[in-house]
Formats: sequence, C-alpha cells, structure tokens
Amino acid sequence: MINLDTFKTYSRAVAFSAVAISAIAFAGPAKAVQLFPFFQPLPPMAAPQPYQPYQATPYQAAPSQDQDAVEMPARFRRQTVSYATREAPGTIIIDTPNTYLYYVLGNGQAVRYGIGVGRDGFTWSGVQSVSKKAEWPDWTPPPEMIARQPYLPRHMAGGPGNPLGARAMYLGGTIYRIHGTNAPDTIGKHVSSGCIRLTNDDVTDLYSRVNVGTKVIVLPMTERRADLGAATR
Repeated sequence: MINLDTFKTYSRAVAFSAVAISAIAFAGPAKAVQLFPFFQPLPPMAAPQPYQPYQATPYQAAPSQDQDAVEMPARFRRQTVSYATREAPGTIIIDTPNTYLYYVLGNGQAVRYGIGVGRDGFTWSGVQSVSKKAEWPDWTPPPEMIARQPYLPRHMAGGPGNPLGARAMYLGGTIYRIHGTNAPDTIGKHVSSGCIRLTNDDVTDLYSRVNVGTKVIVLPMTERRADLGAATR
C-alpha cells in the first residue's frame, strides 16, 4: 500500500528538478566566472640559454718567476767559467763594469751570473759580507730613495710583484742587497739605485750556495774590459 505523504514528497522533488532543468536550458551555455580579476597571467618563459663555462674576469697578473723565461743573451746565462782569483771558495765577486757576479768555486773556476747594477751615479765599490738572507722579502724603500722618488710605496709585502724578487741577501749595514727581480730584461744593464739584481731563477740558485757571513767584493766601475771567463760547461 502506497504511503500518501511519501508520494506527495516525491512528486514535488520531480517537479522541482524539471523546472531547474528548463531554466538552465533557457539560459543557454554557462559562462566561466573569473573569480580573481586582479590576477595577471605570468609572462612567457624565455628559452633556456646554452651552457657557457665560467670565465674569470681578466686582470693584470702580477709579475712572477715565470718571467725569467725571457730569452737572455748567452753571456748572461748562468754558467761555470774559468776564473783566476786568490779569493777563497764561497766568495762573491761583483764585476760592476761587465755586469757579472762570480761565485768562486776554487781550482780556477766560478759560477758566473748576469746581473743588473747601479745606474750612473749610483755605483759603489768595497768589501762587505752577507748579514741577512730572506725568501720573498718585503721591500721598504730607504728614505734616500723616497726623497728621490716620492711616488714609491712606503712598504710592499714580499711576493712575485715585489721589486726584490724571490730572494735577497743583505750586505752588511748598508742599504744595498743582492736580490731577484721581476724585470729580467734589466739584466746586463745599469738601472738600479746601487743594489745588485739577478733573475729570480739565478738568485734562488745563488741563495742556496751562500751563507750569512759570506764575503762580497764589489769592484769599482772602471773601463769595460773583455770577459775574464770562458765557459767550461
């Protein structure tokens, strides 16, 4: 037996559904509603760029020991030569006019190095001894040099760009040194303020042979004479 109340409720639901379907059909196709009108679409993504390996920013490299690879005239290259002297083995003799430094080996031989020496008015002579040795020394220009060249730094830490180069041997209590250079093209020239310079490679070799207390003889600047030594490699 059908329950009258249940039938009435069912009939009303069916009638409501029919009305709703008619209303939707009459209204036509539904339109999309923009819920967030303030939203801006993202710009199109750029195409990926091909991979580029990292490249360091170019810079001016500091002079280094590699610069000793500069082609040197044969006579300025380190070599063992015949050298007659009465000085004891281990003595350093600086031949200022010919821009050579001799390290006496004895038995009539010496190791000869090409050097740079003092320019006109800055050469000197005498006997000194090595009072100190330093690797990659700092450079503090003496007051006399600052007075002549006020643009010089008051102090420069040791390193490849330092004018004293890789090694330095200080001469007594003077301002002079035997040292390396970051400008190997100055070997064989009269360019310094009185110091004796060698290439970094040569000064490193000499440094390994020399002890504190080594005698150093600096010959006076006289008329240039013929080479005293003949290479005997």
